[in-house]
Amino acid sequence: MMKSGTVRIGINPITWTNDDMPELGGDIPLATCLAETKLAGYAGTEMGGKFPKTAAELGPLLAGHGLDLVSGWFDGRLHERGVEAEWAAVLPHLTLLRDMGCRHVVYADLSGGQHGDVHRPLSARPVLAAGEWAAYGRQVTQLAERMAAFGVGMAFHHHMGTIVQTDAEVDALMAHSGAAAGLLFDSGHCLFAGGDPAGLLARHIGRVVHVHCKDVRRGVLGEALAGDWSFMAAVLKGVFTVPGDGGIDFGGLLGQLFASGYGGWLVVEAEQDPRVAHPLTYARMGFESLRATAVQVGLVAAHRDR
Repeated sequence: MMKSGTVRIGINPITWTNDDMPELGGDIPLATCLAETKLAGYAGTEMGGKFPKTAAELGPLLAGHGLDLVSGWFDGRLHERGVEAEWAAVLPHLTLLRDMGCRHVVYADLSGGQHGDVHRPLSARPVLAAGEWAAYGRQVTQLAERMAAFGVGMAFHHHMGTIVQTDAEVDALMAHSGAAAGLLFDSGHCLFAGGDPAGLLARHIGRVVHVHCKDVRRGVLGEALAGDWSFMAAVLKGVFTVPGDGGIDFGGLLGQLFASGYGGWLVVEAEQDPRVAHPLTYARMGFESLRATAVQVGLVAAHRDR
């Protein structure tokens, strides 16, 4: 974990284009996304589906916009494939991230799911049996240690619709895996899963290597849970938004990160319908709110993070 004072603020391009449902922002050019990312104040961006997949192409493109690559998501299948096959599958992605100077990969395990699961009821998601966690934790540790040796650490993303969704499942993963398996803390996915963001962060803050700052509209969340909506239905109805526009206390969360000495990225990630939530407007809103809160708690310097 980097020391406090090196924290930077980035964004995920899902604000402009949703890779799970490409018709959401599919007509927005990558150049617009990158230009508006910089205009909104961000220092970097995570990968998106429209991004070039080689450092030779991606490096100059981001440099031309004054942006760094923060990290990139990988659709993992570790529980299904095992360590050897998973390593072979993830290696090209890790190579790109390493060549671009990224410290961590956003790793989520989608084992047990099917293509299009974002459109299935939330109750239909896969789960691990109690007796499977010890073996699974060993697998995660082995994969994470390989990643670390390669030069790109694991940031394991607890995520709606996956085998690591709830606070209890994050607790189990952390209990059964080794230190190489870093945790990506996502405030929005924690709350959506019925968890307590402040409590989850406090329990595992020593393992947190990457942070997604996602806010939640609690009214929509209540409807989604009561109706057993699909993940994408909830997104389209506006369950997620940027920091400062929902019900999560980011002051408390960022205060915890400051006290722990966190020094990684803070990434605004709020999938919404860009036809409803104007991307640049919400990107600016998220940056200004998150930066102001981070400055207030001492997590970033008062000068503008660009």
